[in-house]
Formats: sequence, structure tokens, C-alpha cells
Amino acid sequence: MPPMEYSKSGTVHTSHALFGASTLTSRFCAFVGKAVFFLLSCSWSLLSQSNTGELRLKVTDPSGLAVKTSIQIVSEASQYRRVLNTDDQGTLTLQRLPYGVYQVRINQPGFAPVSESLDVHSSIPTEHSIGLTVMTQSESVTVSAPNTLINPEQAGSVSRIGSDTIQNRVSSVPGRSIQDLVNSQPGWLDEGNAVLHPRGSEYQTQFVIDGIPLIDNRSPSFGPQIEAEDVQSLSIYTAGIPAEYGRKMGGVVEVNTLRDAQPGLHGQLVLSGGTFDSAGAFAQGQYSRGKHTFGASASGGMTSRYLNPVVVQNYTNRGTLGDFSANYQRDLTANDRLRLSLRHDLSRYELPNEQLQQAAGQLQTADNLETMGIVSYQHTFSSNMLADLRGMVRDNANDFHSNANSTPIEILQHNRFREGYFKSNLAISHGRHEIRVGVESDSLLLHENFNYSITDPGQYDPNTPLTFGFAAQRPDLEQAVYVQDLIHLGHWTANVGLRWDHYQLMVNRQVLQPRLALSRYFPSANLIVHFSYDRVFQTPSFENLLLSSATAATTLNPVSLQLPVSPSTGNYYEAGLTKVFANTVRLDANYFRRIVNNFADDDQINATTISFPISFRKAIIYGAEAKLDLPEWKKFSGFLSYSYELGNAWNPVTGGLFLGDDADIPSTGFFAVSQDQRNTVRGRLRYQPAPRLWIAGGVQFDSGLPFEFQCSVSPDQCIADQVKTYGQQVVDRVNFDRGRIRPAFQLSASAGVSLYKSERANVHFQIDGQNLTNIVDVIDFGGLFSGNAIGPSRSLALRLTTNF
Repeated sequence: MPPMEYSKSGTVHTSHALFGASTLTSRFCAFVGKAVFFLLSCSWSLLSQSNTGELRLKVTDPSGLAVKTSIQIVSEASQYRRVLNTDDQGTLTLQRLPYGVYQVRINQPGFAPVSESLDVHSSIPTEHSIGLTVMTQSESVTVSAPNTLINPEQAGSVSRIGSDTIQNRVSSVPGRSIQDLVNSQPGWLDEGNAVLHPRGSEYQTQFVIDGIPLIDNRSPSFGPQIEAEDVQSLSIYTAGIPAEYGRKMGGVVEVNTLRDAQPGLHGQLVLSGGTFDSAGAFAQGQYSRGKHTFGASASGGMTSRYLNPVVVQNYTNRGTLGDFSANYQRDLTANDRLRLSLRHDLSRYELPNEQLQQAAGQLQTADNLETMGIVSYQHTFSSNMLADLRGMVRDNANDFHSNANSTPIEILQHNRFREGYFKSNLAISHGRHEIRVGVESDSLLLHENFNYSITDPGQYDPNTPLTFGFAAQRPDLEQAVYVQDLIHLGHWTANVGLRWDHYQLMVNRQVLQPRLALSRYFPSANLIVHFSYDRVFQTPSFENLLLSSATAATTLNPVSLQLPVSPSTGNYYEAGLTKVFANTVRLDANYFRRIVNNFADDDQINATTISFPISFRKAIIYGAEAKLDLPEWKKFSGFLSYSYELGNAWNPVTGGLFLGDDADIPSTGFFAVSQDQRNTVRGRLRYQPAPRLWIAGGVQFDSGLPFEFQCSVSPDQCIADQVKTYGQQVVDRVNFDRGRIRPAFQLSASAGVSLYKSERANVHFQIDGQNLTNIVDVIDFGGLFSGNAIGPSRSLALRLTTNF
């Protein structure tokens, strides 16, 4: 193999590589056939997400007849603000409502205004009737709005991002809009190519798409993306994580793409474009009639800056992506609901070159294809008991290809997996308790196919074979059982859970995980204080895990170290508070500490999409976070967040594959984890000078990530070599004495205007300017951990949205 650089952070650096293309059409057709068979054979499936409920409203006039009207539902704590219509029977069903207090308002002509406060704190549907009264000409009614900025019964901390924030977000490079929304929250960092790192965790983010957990890497360079236009809401956990979730526990992002059913045809069309030759289109439609609801969406995008380039010239970085989804829901009875959905996503892109590679004519390309089918069924036994279950099948393929001019090595890779997932859940409400009991099973069949051919032998150890090939497959079998109890006791709320996980791939492990989240509400101070403890069991990344664990890999060099990568175990602690000031501003502040054994890391080949899982003896990560939310005050709204984080990992390496000189790994000592960014600030303030016009400004500050720089010659020569590889502008943004990238400060500005608005449709236009300071935003440097990565330069984006 090529000579590799091993740094304290466990990075192994080899040459660049690419995926080969696959036959997409035949694979898609074969998968659809299997998915249909599976969906028809499944009889039960999970529907709900954790800590969400359902509200069923019925509106009548004084005589008891149904009223077709508009209802406004607001919860500032959950960032939920919708105006929805009842059907001809006066009914409206609101699904997937995050637990909290909601304000329900009705202003129907000829009737007195209605404003009620409703508490949603159970996954079992709540039915509520609203009777309108006739208002005489001499009668006046004063409607007071309850404070929904705080949820008195929230046991732990959770961040919510609602539809308004999503719709008016700052535009993103195609393929990373969800990542950018999550990255705006305190405690989250993204390194090169929008790989999210929650509180120092590496590749331990779990996305839960409509109740289905996806534990593979979902960054743009590893998996196809769901664009923000297709998302209704996000719920984000970094502590107090319900026992329902396991395996990837750095952070959990619940993504809800399903919309509340509205009578008739409704939809959205979004056109976007901007700098870097970026263009995109999204279309979504939903038709509801009676007990049937049909929905579909499709999107496509292209850009000349898909990944973070390694040099400012942004060589070979084009990408195209698209997705299609369809779903069908039917209320079989008042107590039974069935839903079917299908999603197909793909992305094709180039890998950015360094200057020397560009001169050699290197071209590396990659693609990712994913198809997913889901069937779900929900049954309400009584007002105190609900069963919901879900089944899913998924086919995912990653291909990587290098051309003959690749230097100093040409790599081909074709990895794929097929997954079958099943989960069942039973919710029981009894007095002060809401008990949830569930089981889940996840089975994957992993396929790996890796080949290389050395094109410049002078760059390698003489004992390195000029060619190498590896192919293997192996099942990954995982099961879990969990129970949790959400307890309401006066102003105290506790979420107590216990989870058992079994993991069987390269090693066989099982563990019990107690979870506890406890809070106390002080009404007079509008204050919640909370504490949480999570025992976590985190499975290693399965990308290239078979190659890393195969004895055949050690034939690449007679000197090698090979250790199986075991799951991580750890303890997460958090203490914090939520405080509302003047019923206008909410402050969330937390202190956290994480102690993890077998700390999971990934060894990525420079800026490519090929990585190998590794682990260290332990890591301790701690810090503090704060966020101020201003949902709406006069004409202003916005947020400001701050994160302080410090993390260290301890040698020796306890899992992974290391060859040649890199096998001589230190057995003692500690080092800063690559996400050890001490200070991070995100903020945005929006001002609405007119009902149909708003302007906004944003700020972003990053104090700089650490890096390891090894030099076998004089320091001046090393720096000169880096200038030759990456350019002077990049090297100037690096502090070699401190071993950190220099701080970066960026400004952004946005404006939006409503071009047309009626009862049937509205058209909105938005313009965004980002990195107005035009700083060379070096995220990672020198191919050390995740390769070199440079954020976007000054850019402009336009977005036209039509809702009907």
C-alpha cells in the first residue's frame, strides 16, 4: 500500500479514489419487485415517532351541525404554526404533533372568536370538540393567547425546527439543506462535505425518516439526500434520548416528511438557482378525499460545487441529484390507519482534485442509489391503548471510480447493502403514566468490492503489491427490546427507560442501557430545570468494515496491526434549564459531559468518500451550549446560539487496520478529537417592515478545528510543499504553531417578498447572500482527518416558491 500518515487523531492518509458506476435501471426494477412482495406480506408496522401525538378536532355550530372552517394551531416551543381547514364533517386530524401546549384559534364569520389551549402529552389520539357560539352586533369578545413558548411537561432537552423556519431558511448547496438546518443548532458541527458531528461524535448521527431509523452515513458524499422542501418538521436530540432509539447515539434527528391531510388538491412548486451554476426544482402534491390521501414529490438539482473542494480553484466538483417519493394513507376505520410509501433517491458527482492531481488529468467520480419501501399500520384499541408497527426494505449502493490518469493510485469500489427492518410498539396511558413497549429487528446483507492499481510505484513502499482486490459479503443482524415510562407528577416530569441491544457482525455483543430524563417546572418563574443520563451502545460504522477486518488486507504489507472494531459504550450526562422572559424570549442552556469507551472514529482516504472504521480506548467530551429564541416580537424574530466544546481521546487504538510504519501506534497519551472546536456561534435576525416583505441578517463564527501536521524535513520545506499542494490562500488560513485552523467569521443576508397571495395560492420569492465577508473558509486542513475541505466563497441564491 502507499505510505500512510498516522496522526494522533488516528487518521490514515492514502491517495485519492473513486467509485465505479452501476446499472441503475435494472437494480431499481428488481428492488421494486422485492419491495412490493415484502409490503404485501407485512401486516403490521410502526407509524409514530417518539414523543409525538395526534389531535382530532371537530367544530360544530350551536345546533350541533358541522362547520367547515379554518383553524390556526400554534406552539412556539415546537415551532409549529399551521392554518388548516376542517372537512365537510367539521373534522380535522393533526398527526405527528410534538408533545407540548398548543393554541387553537378559530375566527369564523358570524360566530364569536374561539381561542383554546390544548395539551398534547400522549401518543394516543386526543379527541376534542369545539362548539361555536353566535356573536351579536353589540357583543365584543377579547381573546387572550396562552404562552406556548415553554412545554411544562418536557422531560429533557430537544430542539425543534418547524415548517416556517424550513421554508424561510437560508439556501444551501444542493444536497445539504437538512444538514445546514441541523448545523444551526448548538452542539452540532459539520466537517468536510457536511458530515455532522453532534457533541464530538464521529459518524454517530441517526436520521429517523418518518419513524424509520437510518444508521448509515447520510452526508452528501455517502448517501442521497432528502431536500428541506420535502420536510415538514425536525426534532433533534443530543441528550435525554428516548429508549426507543439506539445503535447510533451521538445525535438523533427525527425527520417528518408527511403532511396533514387537507380536503382536495394541495401542493408546492419550488424553483431555485444561484452561484456555482446551481439549479434545482421541487414539486409536491397531495390529494385527500374522504378516508383516502395520496401524495407524491419529486426533485432534481445540479451544481458545480457539490462537495467541499480541497483547493480554492474548485476543480472537478460537479454533481447532480434527484429523488422521487409517493405515499398513500387510508383510514380504514376510526381506529385503524394504513400507510404505504416508496422513495427513490440518487446522486452522481465528481471528487475534487488537488492542484497536482488536476495537472495530471485525474478524474474521480462517484454515485449513490437508494430505494426504500415502507408499510405502516396503526390500531387504537381504546382511549388508553395504541399499537403501531412498521416494516421497511431498502437497497443502497455506493460506487467509486478512478480514471487511468489518477495519481498515484487508481481505485475502484462497489459497496452495497440490502436491509430489512421491522419495529412494533405498544403505548398505554394509565393515570400519570404513558408506557411504551417495543421491539425492533434490523437485518442487513453487506457487500464490499474493492480494487486498486498503482499508477506511480515510486510513491509506495517497494513491498506493496501493484494490484489488490477484495470482495466479501456478510450479514449484520441486530435486535432490540425497550420499555419507557413518561411520568407526570405535578410539576415534575420523568422519562424513565431501559433498552437492550444485540449486535452481531464482526463481533457479538449485547448490553442493557438505562435512560433517565427528569425535569421540574416552576410556573411563577416560567422556568424548567432538567437533568438526563443516557447509557449508550453504539455500533461501529459498517462502511468498509469487512475489508478492515479481513486477514487478506494484511497481505498488503508484512508489518501490520489488525484489531476488530467493537461497539462503543458510554455514559452521557446533561443538566440545563429553559427560561422564558416576558413571554417573548426563550433561553435554553445546557452543560454536558460524555465518557465513551472504544471511542468510534473513521479513517477517511483524503477527501474521497472511502473510509474505514477505527476506535480508541476512550474519549471524554464536555462543554456548554446556549440558545436564545425569539419566535415573534413586534416585527422581529430570530435566534442566537453559542457552543463551547472540548474533547480528548486516549490511546491506544482498540480497533481498525493499520499497515507499515503506521502499525507502530502509541500505547499511551491523549489528543484533542478532531471536533474540538472551542467556540461556535450561529445567529439570525429577521425584520418584517411590511406584511408581505421581510429582511434578515445572519452571523456565523467558528474558532477553528485542530489538525495534526507531521513533517520529516525542515518546517519551511513542509510549508512550501503544502503551498504547492493546496495553494497560498489555504496555507495562510492555518496556524502551524497552534495546530489549529484560524477563526472564521461570516455574514449572510436575506430578503423575501410575497408576490401573490389569495385563498387558493401564494407565491413567495427569496434571495440569499452568504459568506459576505468572502473569507477562505478552511474547514479541515491538509488531508489529515477528513481531507482538506474549504467552505463556499461569497455566493448568491434565489428561490421562488408557489403553494396552492
